[in-house]
This record gives sequence, structure tokens and C-alpha cells, in this order.
Amino acid sequence: MGRLRPVMTGCAGHCARLCTDSGLAAVLAADRGLLHWRAMSRLGDPGLAEHAVQETLLRAWRACASYDPDRGSVRTWLLTIERNVLTDIARFRAARPGDTCWDEIGEQAENRCARPDFSEALTDGLLVADLLAQLPAPQRDAVVQVILCDRAYQDVAADLGIPVGTVKTRVHYALRSLRRVPLSA
Repeated sequence: MGRLRPVMTGCAGHCARLCTDSGLAAVLAADRGLLHWRAMSRLGDPGLAEHAVQETLLRAWRACASYDPDRGSVRTWLLTIERNVLTDIARFRAARPGDTCWDEIGEQAENRCARPDFSEALTDGLLVADLLAQLPAPQRDAVVQVILCDRAYQDVAADLGIPVGTVKTRVHYALRSLRRVPLSA
């Protein structure tokens, strides 16, 4: 397969490979279903969900050269871009409430109350796992215990056999490094 027009002159080496026919085909085969399912579950409209997937892929294609594999997988990168697209669509819909009738709003509310939305939890879990994987093991362990398991610094320090200050320092530096990781393209 041939190459599509490169997005940027530096689109090579570490890009997401969306700038090639084979790379785009691979992403479509692997991730299109997940992207569409997530958009559909959040938007409730097949046409709008398809628009969200197309906009996600367009933004990813434009930012192909900015993808950094050290910060996560292409799937995680795409899910982050899609989250931004879905947020933009939600803001657009909120700014134009007349475009949605009350019956549709009521149906959406009933659907959300009838069953939990596992897609957000799943994608958030994937993002958290990818972010935690970037941390050194001692920092990762401290963050998991203190933040995710909601344990006291003193309890974690006692379990690990280290001073409380060391646990606090590990959590501090881990959170500081995670704040520097860009979540969108």
C-alpha cells in the first residue's frame, strides 16, 4: 500500500502510523469498534457517534507525528482524543438545547439510570493503568496504596517498613510526574 500525504514533514520513526494506508487500516480494524461503542454509549445517537469516531480519527491523523509511544499505546492515545471530541460534542449540544427535544432527554436519562455505563470506567481504567506503568515501582506502589486504595500514609509506611515521609515523597513525585503527561493530542 502507498503512503498518504504526511501530516508533518517529521512524521516518521515514532509516529502513530496513521499517515500510512496500512497503519490507518490496522487502527480501524483494531479500534474502530471500541471508539464507536464508546461514542454510542455516551451520545445515544448512531449518526452522532459515527461523526465522533470520524472526528477522532481526523484529529489523530493530523497529530500523527506528535504521538509518543513512551506515554502509552495508540489505543490509549485515541481514547484520549475521543474523550476530548465527546466533550466538545456535549458542550455543543448543551449550547443548543433547542436541537434536542424533551422526549429524547427523558429517554437518555432513563437509559443512564437503567444500566451503568461501563465504557467510561473501562477507558478510565486503561488510562490509569497506562499512566501507572510509566512510574517507577516504588512510586507506583505508593500511589496505588495511598490514592487508589485510600489508605493512610502511616499504614502504608508500616506495611512497607519505610518512614512515613518516604511514602509521602514517593506519592508527591509520582503525582508531579503524572501531571506532566499530556492526555490529549
